[in-house]
Parts: sequence; C-alpha cells; structure tokens
Amino acid sequence: MDIQKVINIDPDILGGKPVFVGTRVPVDTLFDHLEAGVSLDEFLDDFPSVKKEQAIGLLDIASKLMSSKDITKLYEAVA
Repeated sequence: MDIQKVINIDPDILGGKPVFVGTRVPVDTLFDHLEAGVSLDEFLDDFPSVKKEQAIGLLDIASKLMSSKDITKLYEAVA
C-alpha cells in the first residue's frame, strides 16, 4: 500500500504528528494498542475512522522497514 494513503503529516493536525490519512488518530496509537494486547479488530472498533486497510498497510510498512537490509535507511527512519 502507498504510504501516502496510510500516513499523513500536517503541521495543522496534532502539531505534525503522523496520523492515519483522513483522521486525527496518531499512527503510534495502533502500536500502543497492540503492545497492550488489544487486537486489531478491537483497535478498529475503538477508532472507526481508521480503515482496516490503513492499519494493515501501516503494519506492512513497519515490517518492511524493520526487515530492510539497508541499515542506513532504518537509522534515517528513526532519527
């Protein structure tokens, strides 16, 4: 999935914090929920403005980033 269909960064929305496109839901909220043991379906129930495709797309993007063999890109992404 195209990252621009998943993540939006706009200084006028939550001070530029990355959010799911079309929402005011920060992308890190998904990771916080998963870390706390909340299922993806429960997360989507709690945040109905986030589309399932967006949540899965974010997880796919994170997976690709973490499995990248180019460590420089990984360091740039977390800087």
